[in-house]
Amino acid sequence: MVDLEKTLYELCYPLVDDKKSLSVKTMSSTNENEVLLYVYANSDDVARLIGRKGAMASSIRQMMSIAARGVKRRISVKFEAY
Repeated sequence: MVDLEKTLYELCYPLVDDKKSLSVKTMSSTNENEVLLYVYANSDDVARLIGRKGAMASSIRQMMSIAARGVKRRISVKFEAY
């Protein structure tokens, strides 16, 4: 079984400067077939993860969508700065 939280963390880790500020949390969803993952990082790193016009965020979401096929769930990835 794929650990989606760990997979997302490993995708984002090389892209951020402040490695200690990066965290990934799974949140509960009203739909049992959906997994909500939140990426928390400082504002500069979140901007880098989203990229211009959301290009990096879209790529990360596509890769996570493929990873979620192994557990037959739909996935939503949100980026939050703190």
